[in-house]
Amino acid sequence: MIRTFFTAALAALLAFSAPAFAHDGTTHLGPINISQPFSRATLPNAPVGGGFMTIENTGAEADRLVSITSPASPDVQIHEMAMQGDVMKMRKLADGLEIGAGETVTLAPGGLHLMFMGITQRFVEGETVPVTLTFEKAGTVELELPVLGAAADAPADHAGH
Repeated sequence: MIRTFFTAALAALLAFSAPAFAHDGTTHLGPINISQPFSRATLPNAPVGGGFMTIENTGAEADRLVSITSPASPDVQIHEMAMQGDVMKMRKLADGLEIGAGETVTLAPGGLHLMFMGITQRFVEGETVPVTLTFEKAGTVELELPVLGAAADAPADHAGH
């Protein structure tokens, strides 16, 4: 009985000491699953870059992506692109991005995305962009966004799906 208790306690300790892990290309943070992260290569003097991914909430309650930080940019924002009449408009989501219970939100070119403002260096194809995502309930997780070609719409292993 005591051995079972200690085994369970050790398992719980390990689970809470490393809450984020990657499996099959998906990063797990409690009920939040992040998959298909990528960025696009930027031109030599471009002041901004974009970041994309899919965020799934398998939990019973909504969570919110409240902030993103990166050494690649002094200001990373969550942006939304939408048509207003005949004009494509982009705006910052000041309150973060809600991911409803049981829902999946895709950040993709032409829609919701991360916007790296005043990038400190060019995003070069084949390299990665480090980011730290902070969720209101699930906590914080660090990711590497692979930099793909300037016109990439999705990571190569997802493009055919």
